[in-house]
Amino acid sequence: MAIDDGPLHHAPDEPVGQLPPQPWMDAAETKAVLAALTAEGAEARFVGGCVRDAVLKRPIRDVDIATHDPPDRVMALLEKAGITAVPTGIAHGTVTAVVGKAHYEITTLREDVETFGRRAKVAFTDDWTADAARRDFTMNAMFADSTGRIFDPYDGLADLAAGRVRFVGDPRQRIEEDVLRLLRFFRFHAHYGRTRLDGAAIAACKRLAPRLAELSGERVAGEILRLLEAPDSAGMLLLMQAEGVLEHVLPEARAFGRLRVLTWLETRALARPTIAVDPIRRLGAVLETDGPGAEKVAERLRLSKAQARRVVGLVAPSVSLSPAMDGPAARRALRRVGADSFRDFVLVAWAEYRNRFDGIDSAVTRGWTRLLDEADGWVPVSLPVRGADVLALGVARGPAIGALLAQVEEWWEAADFRPDRDACLARLRELAG
Repeated sequence: MAIDDGPLHHAPDEPVGQLPPQPWMDAAETKAVLAALTAEGAEARFVGGCVRDAVLKRPIRDVDIATHDPPDRVMALLEKAGITAVPTGIAHGTVTAVVGKAHYEITTLREDVETFGRRAKVAFTDDWTADAARRDFTMNAMFADSTGRIFDPYDGLADLAAGRVRFVGDPRQRIEEDVLRLLRFFRFHAHYGRTRLDGAAIAACKRLAPRLAELSGERVAGEILRLLEAPDSAGMLLLMQAEGVLEHVLPEARAFGRLRVLTWLETRALARPTIAVDPIRRLGAVLETDGPGAEKVAERLRLSKAQARRVVGLVAPSVSLSPAMDGPAARRALRRVGADSFRDFVLVAWAEYRNRFDGIDSAVTRGWTRLLDEADGWVPVSLPVRGADVLALGVARGPAIGALLAQVEEWWEAADFRPDRDACLARLRELAG
């Protein structure tokens, strides 16, 4: 990816566009929150991601609202309207409104009144442009009112249309205010960028990359996992490595070719309801390390226990898979690890195979897809006999019970789980002697 040194643009705080009708704007919950906030004359506008993604006709994840009323006033207005108000970040001007299952983050407009190093002294304001000046990227500094009129003080619409990720103001200053913005720059470019990367932003990222060590594992993981959802996450991670950024957050990420093929499998090569974009699977695929190394990555990123197990399993799978594996062997592996893990292992192993060997062999492709078919059709099975059946034969309590059951289970698995309870009991009596 090339680097762009394009000029900055600026537009006044006046309507410059119009959103088409939006279901999330017309939702009863949204209207209730807006009605509460504006009941006594205050103005409220949608801001940030919901405006950006509405322009692009992308799914809306969160609805954020900005207003010039201070947070205590916001709390009072919401409560007066019977809406639950949660002071999620009231010191910073943020209140969360809860209406049924819908959540709305409401933030009071702010402006910098004094800056010194990494910190800035801020004050609440009624100046929409001053508030936009504190945001990270121009495409996130757009507002929309309840009628869908778009306010764009920093030319975010033009940047969004061009696929240009640009900081509001000086990139270095924006990153120094919150170093997480360094990772957000690459993540946003992976999802929205289509042009050359901003040269000033890249220079600031390279200079400030060592400060990524200041971030908590949870914040880093949040950005990395969302970056991994992008269509070309492998290309962006490779760029981050080339610019000396990746080494500060995920130095183990080196299998870019394997990740690229996995992305192709997930999004283009396979059309299965059981396969979708999966950032944890992609994280496991891009790591070049061993089981203990994967455990360290999971610990550093503060992944959940379930996420950590998946990443470690993907790096060091407990079963060995190949396109030549037959049905009974695949089903034995499925019983040991479950359909979800088996599917993960197949996809990453297939991606590694395609990455190593050029060309497409139809027989190999059929082998991998057959394994996915086995996973999709797998119904968990349990050994038809239990410890009580061993005791009923007069075997004394102790290790002998487990040993006998293990022998029956091995025989049952070798027979592709076909023997029923009567056959397993007969085998058990035979082994018990």
